[in-house]
Amino acid sequence: MKHKIPTILVTAYAVNPYKGSEDGTGWNMIIEIAKQQKVVAITRVNNQKDIEKYLSENHLDQANQLTFEYFDLPYWMRFWKKGGRGALLYFYLWQIGLVFFILNKKMQFEIAHHLNFHNDWTPSFLWLLGKPLVWGPIGHHPAIPKSYLINNAGKKAYLLDRLKWQVKKLFWRFDPFLKITRWKTQKIITINSSVKNWVGFQNQKEVRLPAVASSIPQIDTAQKELIEDKFNILSIGRFVPLKGFDITIKSFAHFYHTQESSVQKKLQLTLIGKGPQKAELEKLVVNLNLGNSVKFIEWMPKSELHHYFRTSALFLFPSHEGAGMVVPEALSFGLPILCFDNEGPGELMDRTCGYKVPYSTPEKSILEFSNYIDQLFHSKEKRKALSIGAKAYFKKYLTWERKGKIISQTYQDILNPELSKKDIYKKRKVTNSPLVTIK
Repeated sequence: MKHKIPTILVTAYAVNPYKGSEDGTGWNMIIEIAKQQKVVAITRVNNQKDIEKYLSENHLDQANQLTFEYFDLPYWMRFWKKGGRGALLYFYLWQIGLVFFILNKKMQFEIAHHLNFHNDWTPSFLWLLGKPLVWGPIGHHPAIPKSYLINNAGKKAYLLDRLKWQVKKLFWRFDPFLKITRWKTQKIITINSSVKNWVGFQNQKEVRLPAVASSIPQIDTAQKELIEDKFNILSIGRFVPLKGFDITIKSFAHFYHTQESSVQKKLQLTLIGKGPQKAELEKLVVNLNLGNSVKFIEWMPKSELHHYFRTSALFLFPSHEGAGMVVPEALSFGLPILCFDNEGPGELMDRTCGYKVPYSTPEKSILEFSNYIDQLFHSKEKRKALSIGAKAYFKKYLTWERKGKIISQTYQDILNPELSKKDIYKKRKVTNSPLVTIK
């Protein structure tokens, strides 16, 4: 008897094969899911042009198992949305309209999967379809510690951040649709360990699987191109308080000013990104007397970042976020990671591929990051060992292929409830790592 391939309905607000972050996550996860299941993926109309362009120019073996549908609310319900402004409110409304779109199309499927956005305080409405529901990956951004935020962006930014937190708490506590989503969902895929503490659900519902991943670089592009007379430290992200670029610059400055002038000529900090804090960060570089040793580079396509990964010695990323989309890519190129010991980047690596600094005070953290930079600068052997560890960790835990397999196994756990827990755990091994592993 021929095995019937299940059809999964995947809804993903942000999907784009040419972008990174949430858009890239949506695309890569859908592509991987379609390798083992039939997929009907629904996303916004503004993603259609890039998706169809990519599909027309690239061969995908799973293309015959993948169908895209496009949906947006009518103009009168979205005229006020401009770029990122109002995105979360529109996302909330978009999901409600999406249910009627699916019902009108009379789509047939076995499981509904609410794929993104990745936040843990807005609900899904796919439970209205009456089919098994998978929710996630969803993540939790922990609050930036007070002293780190005030030192970076000031009291006004701190008060605004805490106001946003109060809004989130209102959703967690009072939004009935969030409670229903939590109750109706068969499996909840969580990005980090703190999701369950805030959303609250039974342990058996959780599948821990960070949303971030990367593709394995080709041998020629992954080859390091370190220049002997340069020691380049790389950091990538939006120039906003969440990313901790003030810690990055101050840590580098402390390390830089403890070196002889002949050594300082070899040192370079490269910051790639854009955002509202850029002018403040540039001023900080001047105030810390770092001269031309810090280079700001505007945001660029993902493919063009490869040169900077290849020519850097380590990746300094003291971000306070609950994810860290760029960490897997840095690991894939064998870059040792320096980050905070938190629920975000801190859960995406271990001691085999870098160092984690615990939260204490900004001054102490800066000193610890600086000391780790100094250690790695003076020890090629340690850099080499961590580089090997970074690549190994990436291949074991952080490839898109691996995530696709785990999600497919999650679907099978739902579709085959007759399997005993003993049989399921024969297929899946949970290690000390926060990342789920399938045998």
